[in-house]
Amino acid sequence: MPQSRTDLNPDNDSEMSNQRDYQWGVVRRYGLLIGMVIGLLVGLLLLQWWLVLICGFLVAVGVYDVLQNKHSVLSNYPIAGHIRYLFENYRPEIRQYFIEDDKEQVPFSRQQRALVYQRAKDIGDTNAFGTLDDLYSPGKEWFLQSQTSHTLTDTDFRIRVGGVHCRQPHSLSVFNISAMSFGSLSGNAIAALNHGAKIGGFTHDTGEGAISPYHRKFGGDLTWELGTGYFGCRDDQGHFDPDLFQQQATDKQVKMIEIKLSQGAKPGKGGVLPAAKITQEIADTRRIPMGEDCMSPAGHSAFSTPRELVQFWQTLRELSGGKPVGFKLCIGQPWQFMAIVKAMIAEDNYPDFIVVDGAEGGTGAAPVEFMDSVGMPLLDGFLLVHNTLVGAGIRDKIKVGVAGKIVSGFDVAKMLALGADWCNSGRGFMFAVGCIQSRTCHTNTCPTGVATQDPYRQEALDVVDKSQRVAHYHKNTLKALASIVGAVGLSHPDELHPHHLARRMSDGTIKLLSRYFYFMDNGALLTAAARADIYNQMWLMANPDSFNARSEIDIAANKDSRSVARHSQNPLAHDGHAPDSFSAASYSQHSLCDNFDARTRPIKDTHYDI
Repeated sequence: MPQSRTDLNPDNDSEMSNQRDYQWGVVRRYGLLIGMVIGLLVGLLLLQWWLVLICGFLVAVGVYDVLQNKHSVLSNYPIAGHIRYLFENYRPEIRQYFIEDDKEQVPFSRQQRALVYQRAKDIGDTNAFGTLDDLYSPGKEWFLQSQTSHTLTDTDFRIRVGGVHCRQPHSLSVFNISAMSFGSLSGNAIAALNHGAKIGGFTHDTGEGAISPYHRKFGGDLTWELGTGYFGCRDDQGHFDPDLFQQQATDKQVKMIEIKLSQGAKPGKGGVLPAAKITQEIADTRRIPMGEDCMSPAGHSAFSTPRELVQFWQTLRELSGGKPVGFKLCIGQPWQFMAIVKAMIAEDNYPDFIVVDGAEGGTGAAPVEFMDSVGMPLLDGFLLVHNTLVGAGIRDKIKVGVAGKIVSGFDVAKMLALGADWCNSGRGFMFAVGCIQSRTCHTNTCPTGVATQDPYRQEALDVVDKSQRVAHYHKNTLKALASIVGAVGLSHPDELHPHHLARRMSDGTIKLLSRYFYFMDNGALLTAAARADIYNQMWLMANPDSFNARSEIDIAANKDSRSVARHSQNPLAHDGHAPDSFSAASYSQHSLCDNFDARTRPIKDTHYDI
């Protein structure tokens, strides 16, 4: 420690030394201001007016800094303190362009962004001199190519969405634009996205901000997302208005209806669009008044139980003329999703689709706590949804889409191999229309005009040019997907299965994903026969008449639920063993799922740990 802190009886020399140190510290703190004062005096003496102007201005700034009391840094370091704030303000750009490496994801790596830009511009997306990945690092995944690999000529991969209650099924691309609202994105960005979707023949999710004139301008296929604010179909109190809904839902441009239960970036939280940011166009689109904050509640007012949710989607199906209706959610408490599944079975009414949004999603702004610490990541959330539907014996009745940091052909192929039916991308398509990941989406100062309502900033976004880039990005991503499918020796992405992918473990061994992830046996939940007993426990907790857990929670938490169910329901029980976890990677070695693919159809191949 310094002597001045330990010597209780300092001598005069020590006091003088401390005084000199203090005086020298003052000079260093105010040195720049002192230097500007000297420069001002020199300028006056030599009649160098340019020097007088520059130094005079900086002296004025320094005096203001000393007198103000809001910023201690500026008070202690007049003029010089502004340099600190300047670098702090441009820190993201400095880091992005000069410091981060090509693979560092914050949240998307330079290599990921470059890939999207290249495909959007329809130029070469190949790299030279080998991979930048460490192929021997834990967690590295890759597809296993086949000796019967071939080139696919048809890359327009599509699926049919629409169940038995649907009268207008939709032919959907396996890669589409995720939910992004007008209000969050600029009108020009929305128009470019929708025009690109029209050119490329894929579907554009409106987000919860309703259908704007920019969505309608070019006539691209729409999935209309209905959030908790019921924007575009709400009454004066903010409640759902069936007549207004019917007017828009029957429009031929609207292909599917999506009820938003929660979203990845901020699950369980509503939103506020400040009155200052609401333009007349936004007010007209959302059917909200000008001059007031636009509130998006945390929960729905049209239903409050799982059964009521089932009845609500049937109401929407009828009002829309029989179009596909589904819901989107980021998984939170698993038994609540299971409660919805129980309600489906009880009512014998199933959504046409479910979209699983991962907590890693987020095309706009959200509180840090929600972005970082609320909601389930995509892989865990999707596999819980997929396993629950398989365990309930209804997976074949419902299509499942996924969204959450999906930008490349590999991202799409992996999720389809694990069992998803299609993928959505939000930020990938934002990159395609010019986003540079400046992370200023919430400030209304987006430098590229993508996420702003500033008319001058968004004017820089050329709709015709960017719409072509959107279409190119979609086309080239599907080409990359087709290359993977062909390399594996298949003809369509729906033939991909978990055993086509391998993963390196932390101990250096390699496992097929069919042996790394846990997959439910078909119908196992109905007989409490799930090998991972945590699923049986949560199934017991699920209540089709309430989102609250049933009283069996105490029993399920302390006893093997197979025994509980055996004595109460006399099911066909299975006495296998599995870890009490529902995480994506909870089941690695003893899984009987090796006899099933991601969609529960038998696989002829035998799977091994490599």
